Amino acid sequence: MGEHDEHQEHGVEPARPPLTAARAREMTAGLREAMDDVRRSVAVLAARVRDAHAARVWLPLGHGSWESYCDAEFGISRAQAYRLLDVAGALAAIHGAVDVGTETSRMRDTGPSAAALDYGLSQRALIAVSGRTDVVAELITRRLAALAHSGLQALDEPTVRAVVRQAVRDVRIAPPPPPVDPSADPVVAAGRQLTANLFSSAHAIGELMLEVAPAYLSDTEAATGVMALLCEEIGEPLEHGLAARRYAMSGDRRALHGRV
Repeated sequence: MGEHDEHQEHGVEPARPPLTAARAREMTAGLREAMDDVRRSVAVLAARVRDAHAARVWLPLGHGSWESYCDAEFGISRAQAYRLLDVAGALAAIHGAVDVGTETSRMRDTGPSAAALDYGLSQRALIAVSGRTDVVAELITRRLAALAHSGLQALDEPTVRAVVRQAVRDVRIAPPPPPVDPSADPVVAAGRQLTANLFSSAHAIGELMLEVAPAYLSDTEAATGVMALLCEEIGEPLEHGLAARRYAMSGDRRALHGRV
């Protein structure tokens, strides 16, 4: 009795029975379903925000601006109101990039429509890339177009979703390029530009390799799969493709010389 009272006094919860594996799987499935619902709701919210803002929905209701409308109707701050627009803009840019990148595939009646896709992106992820939507869109378009033209992988919904999510992740974690003071010497400036172009090309090849041989595969596994066929198709030596893949994963130029 005294021990029970002591536990209650100190707010200690009574010991719970051990969790079974079956129950743990059930709880995990419930969490996954809830997370998927949240991500889907972000896409729905973004589409409705975009439509409402484009229609200037606040005017017929007597509000002077988007932020005053959001404050009066939903009780959210000015920052939150414009954050919603950031999310809507980022998702619209991604939709546009998917439409462009899958155009060839859709002409063959094999590609999905961007409007029908749920990318599973969180609001936080969309806000994080809202200031670099041009970079995200260019990355998505280039990767999808490369896959479509290679013919080595069908542009079905899981593939497109994976490309979009990876592009958003890459832009989120990529450090901003360091500022480079232009040289007054035209020869030096031209040399720097040529070097930058060469590394940019190598990185683009590496990104293409990652589309068919994801980062979780070892070099040995990558070399024995679809990547070997892709290298043969584009006339790139396999060892160069592997080096470019390592460079795209690490961002370290030494990877191109096998030192990473």
